[in-house]
Amino acid sequence: MAETKTAAARGYDWPDEGELVVCTVTNVKNFGAFVTLDEYEAKEGFIHIAEVSSGWIKYIRDYVREGQKVVCKVLKVDKDKGHIDLSLKAVNEHQRREKIQEWKNEQKAENLLGIVAQRLGKTVDECWQEFGYDILDSFGTLYRAFEESVMDEDALEGEGFKGPWVKTFIEVAKENIIPPHVTIDGYVEATDFCPEGAIHIKEALAKAAMESDGLSVKVQYIGAPRYRVVVRAPDYKTAEEEIQKAAARVIKALTAKGGEAKFHRKD
Repeated sequence: MAETKTAAARGYDWPDEGELVVCTVTNVKNFGAFVTLDEYEAKEGFIHIAEVSSGWIKYIRDYVREGQKVVCKVLKVDKDKGHIDLSLKAVNEHQRREKIQEWKNEQKAENLLGIVAQRLGKTVDECWQEFGYDILDSFGTLYRAFEESVMDEDALEGEGFKGPWVKTFIEVAKENIIPPHVTIDGYVEATDFCPEGAIHIKEALAKAAMESDGLSVKVQYIGAPRYRVVVRAPDYKTAEEEIQKAAARVIKALTAKGGEAKFHRKD
């Protein structure tokens, strides 16, 4: 994932050529569109009509309109003239969604820093000076620091940060950030031909299910004798470990009752 710069916080006045930027369309003309760069103190940029779309454009307003948020690639920056040339067509849909999400995340993170500042009895600027800039240097983005603090309470200290603000930072992170997660699945083939086999299978499958902070294991019926095991975890390594543990619990419980069970990672 491309790193998002908190431009205003870092003191960046101009974007780099090749950088993706979030813009607001302010004025649409027949020859192109003027925009402001949201991350650079509303500096003005221009998208020539040839950079709006790869195809032929009959009506430019079919592609851009005033007030619209767009993601553009910076083609050229002329600081002396104050010109920023941008391209809309050079950004694909995946890049657009990713950039918008990063931008939203960083906006949220800056709001959370405001909460941290309030609880510490400081101004936001004082927080930036005391630890904010250093957090950007260590984590790349402010949001990533909040996110990692939720997943690992020692993340900040692991980067060498100390002080009374650390505890408050973690508290605010936990109250407002939902940690990222991954989902994987596999399936168990469970059979038990004794008179109470159905009960044994149900009890064994119940051994797989669990839920704790950031981790869940659920069992879904596919069609006898197959049952899907779905694991939701913070990362793939943890998810793989937990799905194997869950399957092992089912196999152990069912074989103890005289039944059989086999686990398959993929259907």
